[in-house]
Amino acid sequence: MRVRVISRSSDEFTRERSQDLQRVYRNYDPSLRPQAKQVEYKRAINAAKLEKIYAKPFITALDGHRDAISCMAKNPSYLKGIFSGSMDGEIRLWDIASRRTVCEYPGHEGAVRGLTVSTDGRTLVSCGTDCTVRLWKVPDFNVMESYGDENGSPKAVDHQWGGNIFATAGARVDIWDHSRSQPVNTFEWGTSTVVSVRFNPGEPNILASSGSDRNIMLYDLRMSSPARKIIMMTRTNSIAWNPMEPMNFTAANEDCNCYSYDARKLSEAKCVHKDHVSAVMDIDYSPTGREFVTGSYDRTVRIFQYNGGHSREVYHTKRMQRVFCVKHSFDATYVISGSDDFNLRLWKARASEQLGVLLPRERKKHEYHEALLHRFKHLLEVKRVMRHRHLPASIYKARKLRQTMTDAERKKEERRRAHSGPSGGVQKKRLRRSRIVAEVD
Repeated sequence: MRVRVISRSSDEFTRERSQDLQRVYRNYDPSLRPQAKQVEYKRAINAAKLEKIYAKPFITALDGHRDAISCMAKNPSYLKGIFSGSMDGEIRLWDIASRRTVCEYPGHEGAVRGLTVSTDGRTLVSCGTDCTVRLWKVPDFNVMESYGDENGSPKAVDHQWGGNIFATAGARVDIWDHSRSQPVNTFEWGTSTVVSVRFNPGEPNILASSGSDRNIMLYDLRMSSPARKIIMMTRTNSIAWNPMEPMNFTAANEDCNCYSYDARKLSEAKCVHKDHVSAVMDIDYSPTGREFVTGSYDRTVRIFQYNGGHSREVYHTKRMQRVFCVKHSFDATYVISGSDDFNLRLWKARASEQLGVLLPRERKKHEYHEALLHRFKHLLEVKRVMRHRHLPASIYKARKLRQTMTDAERKKEERRRAHSGPSGGVQKKRLRRSRIVAEVD
C-alpha cells in the first residue's frame, strides 16, 4: 500500500531574520476561485460607498482678514507657508501647520491685486490698486523696493521660474528686474486691460496673459513683440500652466468652463472642463500635473483631472461666499481657497484621505480599494456611487437653468443647419472650436 504525505521543509517558510518578508504560497489557478470577479465587484461597490462615507474634505478656516481675500501666493522654499492679500491692502503670511498668522503688514493703500514669490523663496512681490509694485524680504518682511506704475494699477503679477525677473499686468505687460526701478521690457497688443499673467515653468522666457477684450496672448522675452493671440467669445479670468507638460495651459473663463490648450496649436482646445454654473475666477495646477483646482463665483471649489471633462470633487460650505483665489499645496495634499467672506479655507485634495501616519496594513488596504475602483469604475453601479454629490439648492437650480439654455441653443443651431442651403452655409462646430473667434499671429 502506497501512502502519499505532504512534506514541508522548515527552510522554505521560516524567515531567517525578522526583517525578511513572509513567504506566502498561493495557487493562482482561476478554476479554484470561480466567483473571484463577482467578489471583487462587490468589494468595489463597498469601497466606493465607504469613500463617500468617510469623505470629509474641510479641515479648517483661517480667519483674520478684515476684507475680501483677492489673491494668494505659495512659497516654493517653505511648504507650510502661504501669502494672502485682501481688498483693504493687508498682506498676511500664514503657517498652515499651526493654522495661525506668522506675519502681517498693511502693505498697500488700496486693494492687493497680485502676489508672487521668487523661486528661492526670499522675495515677495505684490501689486495693488494704489499703482505700486512692492518687493518684500520674506524672512523679516521688510520692504526692499517700491516701484510706481505710470500706466494705471496693475491687475496681476507673476515671477519667472529660476530668475530675477517678474511681470506685471495692467494697461500693458511690463517686465521688471529686482535691481531696477523701471521696466526692462514692455509688451502691448491693442488697448485692452491685461487681467492675468503667468510664466511658463519649463521655458522661463515664455509667458501667457489674458485681457479684458477676451484675448489670450503668448509672449517671448527674446522677442520685441507678442508672439500669438487668440480671441474667445468670453473673457478669461486666469491662466495656469501644466508643470509636467509645459507646452499645455488651462484658461478659466467667464462662460463657466475651463479650456485646456496646447501652445503650439491654439486653433482648438484640447479639452473643455465643465460643471461650474458661474464664472470661473481662478485656477491652479497640482505639482503632479494630473489635476487642477478651480474657484468660481458660484461659491464652490472643484477639482478636475487634467484630461477630464467633468469635476472629480466639488467642495462647498454654507458660509463660504464667492471664491476669488485657489491654490494647490506643493505636496499635492491640500487645497487652499480664499473667498469674499474674509476667510481662507483649507481642504483635503482627496476628500476621503486619512491624514496622519498609516500602518502598513492600512496603506495596503487603501491601495487595494483604489485598484478595485480603477478596475470597475466603468460599470454603472460603481460609477453612479462615485459621481453622486450633494449640492446646494442654488447650484442645483442654476445647473438646471444652464442645461435648459444649452439645449435651447443646440436646438437653434440644428434648425439653422437644417434650413440652410444645400451648399452647407452653416457648418457644425465643436465646442472646442466654437468658443474661439479668431487666431492672430
